[in-house]
Parts: sequence; structure tokens; C-alpha cells
Amino acid sequence: NLYTALCAPETLDETILPTSIPFLTLLPGTTDLVGMEIELVDRMGREYYLADLLSHAADRYDYIILDCPPSLGLITINTLCAAHEILIPLQCEFFALEGIVKLLQTYEQVRRRLNKDLKVLGVLLTMYDARNKLARQVREEAEHCFPDRMFSTIIPRNIRLSEAPSHGKSILHYDIKSKGAEAYLKLAEEVVMRQAKP
Repeated sequence: NLYTALCAPETLDETILPTSIPFLTLLPGTTDLVGMEIELVDRMGREYYLADLLSHAADRYDYIILDCPPSLGLITINTLCAAHEILIPLQCEFFALEGIVKLLQTYEQVRRRLNKDLKVLGVLLTMYDARNKLARQVREEAEHCFPDRMFSTIIPRNIRLSEAPSHGKSILHYDIKSKGAEAYLKLAEEVVMRQAKP
């Protein structure tokens, strides 16, 4: 797992796992990462442990997707230092906007001091239900706050998306014709198009 690889980078190849999807491998995180936060506190270069680890594998992949918790601890800072771009999912709930403002403040600090090449790829609305007045308000506010950063793709609130993990499948394997799967495929296209722009 990721904790093992961070502690002993030479084990990286052993900790990367194959999946049922061709060309997709996984380096899973575990609850051990909570302990990693404490271990890194006193170490020199503590913000770059993940970047150093991934540098050994970067040339093998077209994309490396890092999923990190919304808390702004050392693991998230390590993720921001290892990344080239960040995609920010914004759940259509009242307090989510407050959290994204804090995340963007952290992003600016990391970009100024630790990773000057870091860019925001975009802000993605998730769990959106057009019938819900609050969801519509969050969408309007997000579009007002981040007019140049919003993805045109919106991930809807969709029961099939909620069911897929309980079956141990991605939405593409669980129900590729669902609205949720269609939205994620559209998002993938939009990500590729944004990266193709100079």
C-alpha cells in the first residue's frame, strides 16, 4: 500500500496492484496514512515524500490520479506538491463552497512556496440535483466565484453511482448507460480537451 511505499520506496513496484480494467493500476491508501502524518512532521523535505516516490514511476503512465482527503494535512500538502494540476470536486451542499475557498488558499500558498508549476485544471460540480433549490444556488455561486475554472460537465446525483462501489465495480462496469457513467465519460473528454489547449 501507499504507506509501505512511502516508508520504503524500493517496494513501489510490489505495492502497485493490477485491476480488472486494462491499463489501470492502483496504489491503495490505508488508515496507516494517518500515522504517516505524524512521522513526517519532523522530517526534512516532508512535503515532497510523495513526489519523490512517484518520480520513480511517472514515465510508465500517461496519467497518475491522486485522490486525497478534504482535510488540509501533510498528506494533502504532499499530494499538491506531487501534482501538476488539481481537479476540485464540489459537492452541491452549503458548506462545500466554504471548504473550496480554504482549499484554494492552500493551493496558492503551495504554488508560491513549494510547487510553482501547480495549476487548477477545474472545479467540478458533483451530486447535483436540478430539482433541489440549494443545489441550484451552489451552482450559481460557484459559477460566480470561479467563472473561468468551472467544468461544463456536471456529475448528477445518481443512484447507480451510489450502488457501484458496493458491488466492487466502477460505474463503467456496473452500468455504463447510466446518467452517472455518461457524465464521467464526458468529464474524461473535457479533461483531455483542456490539457490539449496551449
